[in-house]
Amino acid sequence: MRRFVISQAKNLIDQTRRRRPLPNHKSLRLRLLSLAAAPDSAPVLSSPRLFSSSSDMSGSDSSSSSLPVTLDSLNPKVLKCEYAVRGEIVNIAQRLQEDLKINKDAYPFDEIIYCNIGNPQSLGQQPITFFREVLALCSHTALLDESATHGLFSSDSIDRAWKILDQIPGKATGAYSHSQGIKGLRDAIAAGIEARDGFPADPNDIFMTDGASPGVHMMMQLLISSEKDGILCPIPQYPLYSASIALHGGSLVPYYLDEASGWGLEISELKKQLEEARSKGITVRALAVINPGNPTGQVLAEENQREIVDFCKQERLVLLADEVYQENVYVPDKKFHSFKKVARSMGYGEKDICLVSFQSISKGYYGECGKRGGYMEVTGFTSDVREQIYKLASVNLCSNISGQILASLVMSPPKPGDDSYDSYIAEKEGILSSLAKRAKTLEEALNKLEGVTCNRAEGAMYLFPCINLPQKAIAAAEAAKTAPDAFYCKRLLNATGIVVVPGSGFRQVPGTWHFRCTILPQEDKIPAIVNRLTEFHKSFMDEFRD
Repeated sequence: MRRFVISQAKNLIDQTRRRRPLPNHKSLRLRLLSLAAAPDSAPVLSSPRLFSSSSDMSGSDSSSSSLPVTLDSLNPKVLKCEYAVRGEIVNIAQRLQEDLKINKDAYPFDEIIYCNIGNPQSLGQQPITFFREVLALCSHTALLDESATHGLFSSDSIDRAWKILDQIPGKATGAYSHSQGIKGLRDAIAAGIEARDGFPADPNDIFMTDGASPGVHMMMQLLISSEKDGILCPIPQYPLYSASIALHGGSLVPYYLDEASGWGLEISELKKQLEEARSKGITVRALAVINPGNPTGQVLAEENQREIVDFCKQERLVLLADEVYQENVYVPDKKFHSFKKVARSMGYGEKDICLVSFQSISKGYYGECGKRGGYMEVTGFTSDVREQIYKLASVNLCSNISGQILASLVMSPPKPGDDSYDSYIAEKEGILSSLAKRAKTLEEALNKLEGVTCNRAEGAMYLFPCINLPQKAIAAAEAAKTAPDAFYCKRLLNATGIVVVPGSGFRQVPGTWHFRCTILPQEDKIPAIVNRLTEFHKSFMDEFRD
């Protein structure tokens, strides 16, 4: 019955789309695409440019415009900010995708495969049924009064929806909530944290956010007052951190992960970078740790985490623990441990260490990126500082309610004996086991390429291979005024339609070159990706061989 209802809905949507006329400006935008030939004869776009106004189309320069806003008048912190995950190469890919619709025979590929960002459902991953059933019932409460609902939805999803709605004033999921999030949902999240860690969690420590990113921004706002305030960040790092630090006017203090030891985090490196920053007059306020790692995919050993906790306590640093990939661990010899669990197991309490843990519904096995849900657990701060954190949260009123509901479900999924439990476990394990297979297949393929080495993906959603580029390729990149790994990634895109992100967008040890590739394309697409990548790499190396 459920499948029949879903198929009927899809048919109705398809009919509606067929009747809807295309906007008139689309063909105009396509005509404005500038195409040229790449050195390897594959079609390539000129450097991307977004046409958003008549002045753009006429080619006028914003610096000479009579308009009140120009690049010269913008906040320099905005100009300094960069976010490579959705940068130049992705813009080129999006324009190629549009051109493919009308010039299918002009390219050596028939689709763009986005391996640039951790966006699982865009690449075919299906949402967890229980989560979506509860969300649907909470969003359209009239369904709960329909007798047919009991034949369409699981009994525990109906029970959970009623329980959630009873915690929302007026059962109004379209209304604002408390600025930290709905209290009952924070109760569920705290209970989930306690079950995970074996230590108490307080719902008043939970601040619900639209994904993890707003929580990171909020903490940067709180900690950074000038460029003399620094944040220790891993290199390679997720560009959210460098972007947020730049936007808030602080200084990124880099600590380099050791690629040779599987992207290890060495305490000696932390101490070295901390001392160097302090010698420059920078007050280091916090240490950011991403575990499992992005873009590097490593999972920290518990003993290493203990060393990190001790380091933060001794140096009086806030520990910012990015733990959004906590469900994504693929190797039997590694296990995720939250930093809060590690700190509490060491006997450190609220008065010993300031710790902020970030979680998101965008990753894991759920992949609900577009629903924008997450939270941060804030511990070890005095009441007057917590008031300031609450003030920052209240400026944004509240995070969206659908994201709050999903965040509570992620931390409180079906339990044994529940109607949905068996299907939930099958969906969860199916997704995670498939991700592990894809990671292994891509890792093995990358390590077979000439001049490429790739550490295993212990967790997260990415591989970050190192590419030893020929000197001729580096010289060609310099002539094109682009980073060598970006040069490689553009050539890869234009020859294969595969979108990856150059390592220079994540920062890296000077003189080394990498790219980040997600493991998210569905299993049936992985062989084609491997074949395309292998053929391209051989051709590239032959062309630029020293």
